Amino acid sequence: MGRGLGKGDVALTGTTFNVQRFSTEDGPGIRTTVFFKGCPLRCAWCHNPEGMSPQPELMWYDTRCIGAQDCLRACPAGALQLAPGDMQVDRGLCDACGLCVDACPAGALEVIGRSWTAEALLAEVEKDAVFYQTSGGGVTLSGGEPMMQAEFVAALCQLCHQAGLPVALDTCGIAPWVQYRALLPWLDLVLYDLKLWDGASHRVVTGVDNTAILDNARRISAAGMPMWIRTPVIPGHTDSAENIAALGAFIAAELPTVRRWDLLAYTNLGEPKYRRLDRPYALAGSPLLTRDQMEAMHAVAVGLVPSAVWSGATQQGEPG
Repeated sequence: MGRGLGKGDVALTGTTFNVQRFSTEDGPGIRTTVFFKGCPLRCAWCHNPEGMSPQPELMWYDTRCIGAQDCLRACPAGALQLAPGDMQVDRGLCDACGLCVDACPAGALEVIGRSWTAEALLAEVEKDAVFYQTSGGGVTLSGGEPMMQAEFVAALCQLCHQAGLPVALDTCGIAPWVQYRALLPWLDLVLYDLKLWDGASHRVVTGVDNTAILDNARRISAAGMPMWIRTPVIPGHTDSAENIAALGAFIAAELPTVRRWDLLAYTNLGEPKYRRLDRPYALAGSPLLTRDQMEAMHAVAVGLVPSAVWSGATQQGEPG
């Protein structure tokens, strides 16, 4: 997030890595999901690694590259080297200026990260207002972690509220409570991640303790805000019956405004993105869970929270 120059004023700006239309998984109805860059967590299984850094980043698509090398000649910093089947980007030199993207005849390079004013982003999401109205949908602010750009998100939420657009916040829950409290009047729903009950295990696989996350969940629910809880079911990390039972007990006892609990089956679809960003993927080679495994987790969850559902691809296909 930054402040770009407007006409005589300083305009607040935010940075996104995707604006996804016709989303049906990020809240009720048909939605437009805005993915903000920057996240304080480093979840081992993250399927949106392009959302981790708050800064724009260069991504190379090996399946599109034809080896023309126009990009190398266009790069003023000399940050690119092309070997057979591999583009090496010196991330210390690359400032994501985009000149290589413009030069590439095959569209094999892309700068991930776009800057918006709140007014411009409102105009973008308003294009689908008719779909929100007919389906009970709206706008979902996701990431990354949108609260990394809390000031911009607050400005956007107020504009959406004034325009009559329902807004959901999808958050990992780690931001300071004062930031959530300021945002609640402009929200209709909070999608809230609860990954692991055990604080030590949470720190190992995400980089942060979960004390503030649990506290913020309590406060958001106590404020009367409708919530959907989301728990990624990750092999070897969050997929134990004990973890699901502990989270379910917490939801049932302390989060009275929860309307739905989503158990989200692990997906490896994000793995190629790590290679394109020159990052290691901690779960490389991990198989999808089986339908039986997800059904077993769901049985534990629904016994504590009747609104629990599960979704996602499994080794035997997708749930009907």
